[in-house]
Amino acid sequence: MQRHDGPKRVNAALTTPRKTNAEFAGFTRRVIRAHARRVATGDVEALTDLVQLSRTVDRAVDDAVVGLREFGYSWAEIAGRLKISKQAAQQRWGKP
Repeated sequence: MQRHDGPKRVNAALTTPRKTNAEFAGFTRRVIRAHARRVATGDVEALTDLVQLSRTVDRAVDDAVVGLREFGYSWAEIAGRLKISKQAAQQRWGKP
């Protein structure tokens, strides 16, 4: 069992909102591309994992859009960021 004394420390370099989001997204893209390169060099068994990553990203986008709507963002604001129409966003993520 580990014992922690004192307050928890936060790495300020990792908590700058916009910079961290862009850096984290870039890191994630690099990891996924590296995985794809591994598959492309003959690791056919890893292809299934790569497809599952794609599904995970799709679910993450779904969760993010739902969260943004709950936070108060409009369909127009969300659609604009995704470069799709407001109607397309509503059809994909709107409640039936």
